[in-house]
Order: sequence, then structure tokens, then C-alpha cells
Amino acid sequence: MTQSFELHVTAMAHGGDAIGKYQGRTVFVPFAIPGERLRVQLVEERKHFIRAQLLEVLDPSPVRVAPPCPYFGHCGGCHFQHIAYEAQVQIKGLVVLDQFQRVGKFENPLVFEPLPDRSGWEYRNHARFHITPEGYPGFLAADSQEIIPIEDCPIMHPLLSELYTSLDLLLPDVEQLELRVGTATGDLMLLLQTYDEEPPSLEVDFPLSIIQVCHDTLPAPLIGLDYITESVHGREFRISATSFYQVNSAQAERLVEIVLGALELEGHERVLDAYCGIGLFTAFLAEEAGEVVGIEINAASVSDAVFNLADAPNVTLIEGQVEDVLPDWEHSFDAAVLDPPRTGLDPTTLDALVRSSPERIVYVSCDPATLARDARRLVDAGYVLEWVQPVDLFPQTFHIECVALLTR
Repeated sequence: MTQSFELHVTAMAHGGDAIGKYQGRTVFVPFAIPGERLRVQLVEERKHFIRAQLLEVLDPSPVRVAPPCPYFGHCGGCHFQHIAYEAQVQIKGLVVLDQFQRVGKFENPLVFEPLPDRSGWEYRNHARFHITPEGYPGFLAADSQEIIPIEDCPIMHPLLSELYTSLDLLLPDVEQLELRVGTATGDLMLLLQTYDEEPPSLEVDFPLSIIQVCHDTLPAPLIGLDYITESVHGREFRISATSFYQVNSAQAERLVEIVLGALELEGHERVLDAYCGIGLFTAFLAEEAGEVVGIEINAASVSDAVFNLADAPNVTLIEGQVEDVLPDWEHSFDAAVLDPPRTGLDPTTLDALVRSSPERIVYVSCDPATLARDARRLVDAGYVLEWVQPVDLFPQTFHIECVALLTR
């Protein structure tokens, strides 16, 4: 095989690479767009596939655009800045459909058009920076552990960008730096992951919570509170330093709307909220159901959920692994909401879920491959996949959130 060759790419793989065929093998090329003719360089050769580097776009796609970020292509945070945003959304919908067909073995799954972000930019309410040996914050490179110092990031929310650019920091004793913002409240938080427990010397002249996170120790507030608040549909949620929250606050509101709409609750149901986090879905489920049981492993998130659900007496919160708690749960559920990590459901959880026999399951997922896999398992256990609604929580990246409805 020659080291460089021409290639016509025809589709996008889950993971952000465009794919084509060369001498009977699939070729994966980053930063290309389906429909383009390219000149590529061989990078890795395997028995059934090839990885290649883009050298030249010979016939560009009409949706190819100039990336606005000077770090794009080197920084590993974004994958799609070279694609017009409207086309990104369409491509992600096709990727979801492909995963349900190939991984889930569904012939004609009903996958709706993805719901786009308002602009495709300035959405991230949370950013994690690594620190160079010289003490400068930056992001990891696409294919290495190299840290690229950055001055600004166009996908960060304006409040987060303003906080980042206002920091006068040189952090040689800090391993990682995290920034969080409540986009509706303006609350700001800075987390410093340090190599030792000695707190750094800090000065701030605007409202900001600063938290120190040491290895194997609990977060320690240095300045201000140890949480921020965010508002969703008029309801405030406390989010602690180590609690998970969706990175796109505006699209998180749409997730809540989709989940509640899919469940069609009438006010008497017992609902499971597995992997409930800080209680984002739980709070609104409690307003429409008879009883809600939330399960969450992260202790900080459980503490936040207790605070956030103080006005919901019909909620039971259980701290623990879903795969440990659910098999011992003695009662059935009328409905279930699942929002597992990227790895999806393990077999123990899935079997216990089926035994609890909810009529409706709403599955929220950040990985269409594991969602398709688990949907197939549930269908094989007696459920019907009604529809899948992709929601673009992560513009400029290959990631896509989905909500799927399954009925018994």
C-alpha cells in the first residue's frame, strides 16, 4: 500500500471520523466530511481497517467552513468546527440511526430529527483545564497528553469565558483547574486539584467560590460556598463541587421536557429515577407522580438531591450503586427514568429493571452505541422501542445526547 492515497468518504462514524473504503478496507479520517474527496496519509494499518491523516481536501463539501478557533485540530475538545452547525446536527442524527441499526439490530427505528442548540457556541457551563509544568492552564491535545495553553474557548458560556480571562493565575503546584457557572444565576466556582494539601495563596475581587480538591480527600472550600446554584424551569438546584450536572444548561431544560412528556404521568404512579444525580429529573417527576424513588452513588450528589428535594415528601432517595440497590427493591414501578454513565446498563441492573416491570422506560444516554445495545436487550425482554429523540447538548463535538422511550 502506498503511504498516501486518494479517498472518497461517504459517512461519519460514531467518534467523529469520516469513513471511506480503500482496497476493501474501511478507512477512518478525522476532520473530513461525508461526500468529500481527499488525499490522506496512512497512519495505522490493521487487518480490517485503516486510520489515516487528512493531507488535502480535493473536493470540499459545501458545508465545510473555516473553524473560528485557532486551537481546533490540535486541541482535543472539539471535532466538528469545520462543519456548518446545521450539518453537524444532521450528521449526528444519521450516526444515531446507524448505531440503532448496526449495534441494536433495529430495522426501522423511529429516530427523530435532533434538537439543535440555539447557536452551537458558548454553551459549556463547566470546563476542566490541565496545567503545564510552567503553570499555565490548557486543554489536552487530540491524540496525546500534551497540554495546549489557551487564551479563550468559543464553546464556553460567556460567563465562564469572562471568569477564565479574568483569572491572573500561574499555578505550578496545581494539577487541574475546573471552572463552573450557574448560567441562570451567575454563580461562579473555581476548583483547584492540587498535588498536596497546602492551599495556594489566592486573592479575588469579585464573587467567586474557590474549592481545593486534594487526592483522596474531600473538597475544601477556600473562599465562598462549596456549591453553585442553577435554575431550571424556575426551580433552583444546588450543585456541589464534585456533583455531576449537564454541561449545557439550556438543553438540560429540554431534556426535562422530553422526559416528562414521554412518561405521560397521571399523578398516581410509582416512578424509578435511576442515576438521579442532584435530582434534576426527580424534582419534576415528584410534581407529577405519586411516588419517586431516586438512586445515586455519588455522595455529594445525594446530599445535593436531599437539599433540592426538601419540598418533595413523596421522594425516597437511596445512596448506592443501582446494580446493588435495584435487585433488592421489593416493589414494582409504573415507570422508570434511566440516566446511566456512558457505559450504559450492566446486565444485573437491566434484569432487575425488567423484573420491576415498569410500563414505560425513558432512557437518557450520552452514548448512542450503549443506548442501542441496551434498547435491544430491553426489546428482547419484552419491551417495544417507540422512538429516539437526539438532543444536541455538545455542539462542535461528536457527542450527542439521546432520549429513548420503551413501553412494555
